[in-house]
Amino acid sequence: MAASKLPQVGKAAPAFTLPAVPDGPIRLSQFKGRSNVVLYFYPRDNTPGCTREACDFRDNLAALHSAETVVLGVSTDSLKSHEKFADKFELPFPLLSDETHEVAGKYGVWVEKKQYGRTYMGLQRTTFLIDKQGKIAAIWPKVSVDGHAVEVAARVRELSE
Repeated sequence: MAASKLPQVGKAAPAFTLPAVPDGPIRLSQFKGRSNVVLYFYPRDNTPGCTREACDFRDNLAALHSAETVVLGVSTDSLKSHEKFADKFELPFPLLSDETHEVAGKYGVWVEKKQYGRTYMGLQRTTFLIDKQGKIAAIWPKVSVDGHAVEVAARVRELSE
C-alpha cells in the first residue's frame, strides 16, 4: 500500500468527518468561513513525543484562539484511548479518531515506516494549517516536537494579519 502525496499549499484541504472526543463527530466543513484549523496528525496517545506535542498545543491554545484558530489532533487510536489521554493531560481541544486511517491516507500521512529492522504502516507526525476558506495555508511534514506548537502559533498570527 503506497502512501499518497501530501495535499498542496493553496489547494482545498481534503474533506472529512471523524468521530471525536469530547463532542462527537467533527466535520472539517463546520469551520469553513469561521475559523482557521490546525490539523495535527500524531502517531499514538500517551507516548512521550505525542504527549509533549499535545501539551504544547494546549499551552499555546490562547494564542491560537485569539487568531480565530481551532486545534484538532488526529491519530488512529480509539475514542476510548483519546478520552483517557485528553483527561490525563487536560487537553481542551478535540481529538479525532481515524481508526481506518482513511483521512490519514487523504492527507498523505499514512506511510511506510521502518524501526528496528521492521517495516510497517503508520502515521507520520505532520501538521496542516487550513485557512478559513478551507485551503491548505501551511504544512509541517515530519514534525520535530520541540518548539513546533510555538512555530505553528507564529504562522497562524501571520495568516491572520
